[in-house]
Amino acid sequence: MNIQVQPRLADVRRHLPFECIALVLQGGGALGAYQAGVYEALAEAGIHPDWVAGVSIGAINSAIIAGNEPAERVAKLRTFWQEISANPLLDWSTALDAVAPKGDLARAFFNQVSATCALVGGAASFFTPRLPFPWLHPDGAQEATSFYETKHLKSTLERVVDFDRINAGVMRFSVGAVNVRTGNFVYFDNTRHTIRPEHVMASGSLPPGFPAVEIEGEFYWDGGLISNTPLDWVVDAGPRQDTLAFQVDLWSAHGELPRNLAEVATRHKEIQYSSRTRSSTDQFKRVQRLRHALASLLSNLPDDLRTTEEAKLLSSEADRKAYNIIQMIYRSKHYESHSKDYEFSRRSMEEHWRAGYHDAMRTLRHPEVLQRPDNQDGVHTFDFLKDGRE
Repeated sequence: MNIQVQPRLADVRRHLPFECIALVLQGGGALGAYQAGVYEALAEAGIHPDWVAGVSIGAINSAIIAGNEPAERVAKLRTFWQEISANPLLDWSTALDAVAPKGDLARAFFNQVSATCALVGGAASFFTPRLPFPWLHPDGAQEATSFYETKHLKSTLERVVDFDRINAGVMRFSVGAVNVRTGNFVYFDNTRHTIRPEHVMASGSLPPGFPAVEIEGEFYWDGGLISNTPLDWVVDAGPRQDTLAFQVDLWSAHGELPRNLAEVATRHKEIQYSSRTRSSTDQFKRVQRLRHALASLLSNLPDDLRTTEEAKLLSSEADRKAYNIIQMIYRSKHYESHSKDYEFSRRSMEEHWRAGYHDAMRTLRHPEVLQRPDNQDGVHTFDFLKDGRE
């Protein structure tokens, strides 16, 4: 099976008018193959990130990208996604495409069967049901706190990710998690931490499905419990740089009014994990406009005022940095339900991958996304898929 739409992969990095190219990857479980497709299109276009930041499944994709040579990244992403979507009970269905029932109803049934398989049997090379069940373990035992165990994910990460490369700092790498005891959100960043498989697993340990991951005596859960999109970290963690950020989200904040309980469950999850993407971006634009205005004001101050403590304090917040934020958000199919984030069939994985690839290709056809903004606030945001622009 070959997901790659075009066999050519650009080896030459495109020169762009930005100091940093960031890839920002949201959490969303099985939908994460969409992010792999986006990365494949960027790589073919010669756009290679300097910084990858992710939460949950976005953390895993980020680790595979940061932990491999550019020429190997798409292949390693493909290895991971093919392994976790392998299911002998369902893979036969692709051979029956010519005679299988068509339409949304048939596909919805297939997807629900696939999601049920994941609930009952787990996902290969990723997670397996905990046996005996957590209720049969004593209070205080880690086995009593989750329905699945993720030891297979650790060995998978060790096979597809070179953690020495991540820790060498070739690319900046950040993943978000939540401290279970304090409730504080934390980013594990290779400029501050020595990254191990546990840091990546912690970012994706969504309770009560997965157990908390212990790191240096503290326990961590999925960062999506607090913030599912790490854009704020990329634009605020510093040092500030002219940044081209590709923000790849798996949950859309916009949707239709639900018509039944199943659609209510789907819409609830979309709103919960979309992390108010556009609201956060709008807030950042307002802050950056103030920083630009402050930089202009300070440059016009007389020398005696420019050297005051107040001016020095304000100057730490002033800058004229420029940001392009390109938003790509997965749009669910009508037959996908609230179980779409744990529906790990090979068929759905391929569809998600292709959707990400084609969405990125359509976005890159617009040359303005790669041009430095020259407006007052120094921030341009793009969402051509929402605008309907091809």
